[in-house]
Amino acid sequence: MTFISTMFARVAVTGILAISTSAYAISFSDLSNQDASTGLRAALDKGSVAAVGKLGVENGFLNNDKVKIQLPSILEKARPILQMTGKGQQLDELIVSMNRAAEAAVPMAKPLLIDAVKSMSLTDAKNILTGGDTSVTDFFKEKTATPLGAKFLPMVKGVTDKAGLSAKYNAIMGQAQKFGAVSQQEATVEGYVTQRALDGLYLMIAEEEKAIRKDPLGAGSKAISKVFSLLK
Repeated sequence: MTFISTMFARVAVTGILAISTSAYAISFSDLSNQDASTGLRAALDKGSVAAVGKLGVENGFLNNDKVKIQLPSILEKARPILQMTGKGQQLDELIVSMNRAAEAAVPMAKPLLIDAVKSMSLTDAKNILTGGDTSVTDFFKEKTATPLGAKFLPMVKGVTDKAGLSAKYNAIMGQAQKFGAVSQQEATVEGYVTQRALDGLYLMIAEEEKAIRKDPLGAGSKAISKVFSLLK
């Protein structure tokens, strides 16, 4: 019996993920096995690199309705009035510019995501193997959200400043404030775009994770298939 077959032959329903009714269960020491480690790292690499590749290109955000950065809620609420006052084109330009800024920032995520995979610990591996359908995405969020936010923000600010986007955003937001308070997250264009860029990145990683779990063989890697076929 191979390591992976033994590891997943039987997992307690109350403790970890149930796989079969044989007389074996996952142990922490098992998770250090080379097969499991290789499979997990291959899956993490594939999912994260694919997500960055899809978003970090022209129209990666703008033409993808799942991650497209829309107007902040207060501007969306005020859109009918702003359009009546001749601001409709400015709103459309704002949407395009925000998505362009996100597309420019996302490629910077690749090194941090790869580093997160390399630093995967025994506990991380256990959580991924037993954490359910979003465990890969949860791993990346935990390891990279804070440093990525810090890395994205100045990049986004550079793009928005160069395009004069901050002034346009602030001017429109000033008018929109009449319709309600502006949240801290929406107060600056760079802060808003940075958060939406992160949300979009993790959403696309989640999409890649779902695809791998649904069709491990289709992932094109024996290591991935060996681990994730048994988690279906």
